[in-house]
Amino acid sequence: MKNPYIFGYLPFVTILLFSLTFGVHIVSVSVELFKSIGLYAGMREFLTDMQLRVFLLVIYTLLFFMVFSALKLIAETIHETAMLFFSKDIDGKSYSEGRSGNIIYFFGALISAGGIHSLKVLVAIFILTTLIYFIYLVFKLSKFMTMVNTMGLIVFEFTIWSAFISIVIYILLRLYNGVIASLPFI
Repeated sequence: MKNPYIFGYLPFVTILLFSLTFGVHIVSVSVELFKSIGLYAGMREFLTDMQLRVFLLVIYTLLFFMVFSALKLIAETIHETAMLFFSKDIDGKSYSEGRSGNIIYFFGALISAGGIHSLKVLVAIFILTTLIYFIYLVFKLSKFMTMVNTMGLIVFEFTIWSAFISIVIYILLRLYNGVIASLPFI
């Protein structure tokens, strides 16, 4: 008997692994930053080096866990909305077909452990994993849709993600410019 929930834990483990790899990298960057600005010596008065690193790792992993969880929720909402508009699957078979792609993210999270020393490598692995997952998902779901509906799904998801990312970048740039403009020495 085949259990459809056998890989139900994979999204949680994947998010945790990606959060840990990004967290470990940011801890090393933070410690170097703290040393360069002279804050590290003051922090060492209260915590040992290992305690400080573990404390920072827990904080950064928790932050990345929240970010990746929010991204997963947003991605599922966008995808489910696209499927509502473009899928002709009434029985919901396409939903179970798409869930098997979670293993792609799991292997991407495992591979990200190898790129722990470079933020560019970590981001590249995450983006590449996302693209491979998207291609796999479209391939699996294309048998439940016509070619026009498949193209509509792709265009819809790219449009929504492009708008979302553009809005976030715009807000971050406005925030950055506001902070820089308010600094007295610039």
